[in-house]
Amino acid sequence: MFEVRLGARPPEDLAVAVPQDRLRRLLDEVAPRMRDGLQGHSVVNINSTATGGGVAEMLQVLLPFTRGAGVDTRWLVVDADADFFALTKRLHHRMHGSAGDGGPLGPSEREHYEQVLHENSEQLAATVAPGDVVIIHDPQPAGLAAAVKSWGIPVVWRCHVGVEEQNEHTKGAWDFMRPYLEPYVDAYVFTRSEYAPDWVPKDRLFVIKPSIDPLAPKNQPMDAQTVVGTLGHVGIIDAPPSEPMMFARSDGSPGRIRHFADVIRTGPAPGIDSPLVAQISRWDPLKDMLGVMHGFVEHVLDGTDAHLVLAGPVVSAVADDPEAAEVLEQVFAAWRQLRHTARSRVQLVCLPLTDVEENAAIVNALQRHASVVVQKSLAEGFGLTVTEAMYKSAPIVASAVGGIVDQITDGVNGRLVADPTDLAEFGAAVSGLLEDPAAARELGRAAHERAVADFLPDTSLELWQEVLISAMGRA
Repeated sequence: MFEVRLGARPPEDLAVAVPQDRLRRLLDEVAPRMRDGLQGHSVVNINSTATGGGVAEMLQVLLPFTRGAGVDTRWLVVDADADFFALTKRLHHRMHGSAGDGGPLGPSEREHYEQVLHENSEQLAATVAPGDVVIIHDPQPAGLAAAVKSWGIPVVWRCHVGVEEQNEHTKGAWDFMRPYLEPYVDAYVFTRSEYAPDWVPKDRLFVIKPSIDPLAPKNQPMDAQTVVGTLGHVGIIDAPPSEPMMFARSDGSPGRIRHFADVIRTGPAPGIDSPLVAQISRWDPLKDMLGVMHGFVEHVLDGTDAHLVLAGPVVSAVADDPEAAEVLEQVFAAWRQLRHTARSRVQLVCLPLTDVEENAAIVNALQRHASVVVQKSLAEGFGLTVTEAMYKSAPIVASAVGGIVDQITDGVNGRLVADPTDLAEFGAAVSGLLEDPAAARELGRAAHERAVADFLPDTSLELWQEVLISAMGRA
């Protein structure tokens, strides 16, 4: 187990994005209540990775602002082996209603899960103290709840995944997880109330939508020259050489785009003016990169001059996602089978993660440059990539699954595909936006307004204050 170093971000910094009335409420009411209610207490977050994926990004957003509001906040990451992460990835898929790798969730899996977390709990015992509050994120560290509770410390479990319709796979996952949660958790936080199993007490259930940091390298303003220069430098588009591309780090210091993407394509990179359709996500079966590629090739490519970019992190950089390399290999094998003219307009991109904030700046540039951003997930707890693209006024085509439907209203601020496996419907939605730039711009404008209204950090901080004080009172 190791601790992620956190800076402090004053909530006043949000003035550039949060409406004035909401900022005043945050500064004059929410932050003082949070400081008073948690005075003398540390809020300790525990998850499974410091980089890659939505949970790490959410923590990178909220925790510095919480520290800036005057609350001692810490972030710990569990240490585990490949077998542990294979098991928890299996749980992740089944909590989304999918079979995953089809492996068991039996006694030997329980034994290994408990052994790994027992070893982590010994380190955790030296880090937390009575009076702290511990927030455990997702299935990976959930088994720590019993030890934390035995030390007299309130436990909050934050679940970022789930589906509305339960099936045999979700039942198996919840049966595995229930003994580690039900006796020990003081407050449960889900992205949607429908994701919670029926044994979660209603008076302990809270719903918090994720939020994005408008000042972070992934979302900060970026001029057209920097967008083009960044994508040209990493190899995604063909852009002339330019000055070093710079961005602002979260602490205000300057950062530079230094690394390059690993790009698989045939022929030259698309030009600056070539329309790009982009999906940016983990290499995960539920993100359906294969479906995006086939939908584009079969139903978009021949009617436009657009190119497709499927972008994800370098597969070796995300510790808690053992399937990433396998999924990338499957997508690559399918790409090789495409006809030559199709291969030349589809590129697979692994974005560098040596510098997390540099990676975020590259994603920022790609989302801003794309003519259409897509997120054709088969299941999605929320979908931060959708929120990020909305904030940048990007036209979006996404699946009508999970938390995505809490963000996009079809035809108002984006396009929703009712059946994510319907490639023709997906292709028609993408083609429609490529063919009607004025309509695409209007959807993007409305998307930005929705993101500002509902998905900035001030809303999440107020809700988290209620959760933490409730958990402390119950404990």
